[in-house]
Amino acid sequence: MRQIDEIIIHCTATRPNWWEDKTTEEKVAEVKRWHVQDNNWSDLGYHYLLDRDGTQAKGRPIEKAGAHCKGHNSNSIGIALFGGHGSSERDTFNEHYTVEQNKALRELLADLSDTYGIKKITGHNQYAPKACPGFDVPRWLARKPAAPVRTKAVQSKTVQASATQVATGAGGAVAAVAALDGTAQLVAIGGSVLVILLGLWIMRERLKGWANGRR
Repeated sequence: MRQIDEIIIHCTATRPNWWEDKTTEEKVAEVKRWHVQDNNWSDLGYHYLLDRDGTQAKGRPIEKAGAHCKGHNSNSIGIALFGGHGSSERDTFNEHYTVEQNKALRELLADLSDTYGIKKITGHNQYAPKACPGFDVPRWLARKPAAPVRTKAVQSKTVQASATQVATGAGGAVAAVAALDGTAQLVAIGGSVLVILLGLWIMRERLKGWANGRR
């Protein structure tokens, strides 16, 4: 097994909708055709490729040096992202790639780093005057993934808090009926009803805020 201590990230420079009706395997086969038939290489140059939906595909066997970055193939693993057409080395990841690719790439980098003790993760544009992979890899690595976007009102923390408040008030009313009697029972029930009404009003206002874009 060769000594591996670096991962170099690339792109296929294809458009976002390139072969979108094809499977990942068919896309990989086409990239391999470019490398073998057009470039006269022995195999696909990359070791891994990541499709737009985050699907991971293997290319050249990892025990063999790739053909993806001149002067840095012997000790590295090459990973290519589908996409990147028209990109610049100064662009951000999100301008050319999907959320699924972001997640898949970070997971693959973590797995390979644990397996091979990777010391360095770079982009092709750090070694050659190219845009590939179409973003600044060190800057992307330094950023944590963005928080997931909430698309439903039930995902809102404030709406969830209001629901909890209503449930607590209802629970208090039930407890009052079970544990007290007479005037004390009526007072406890009345207080619980007020808590429930207040919680429902707050929930309504927060749902209105959600509908208006305050999330």
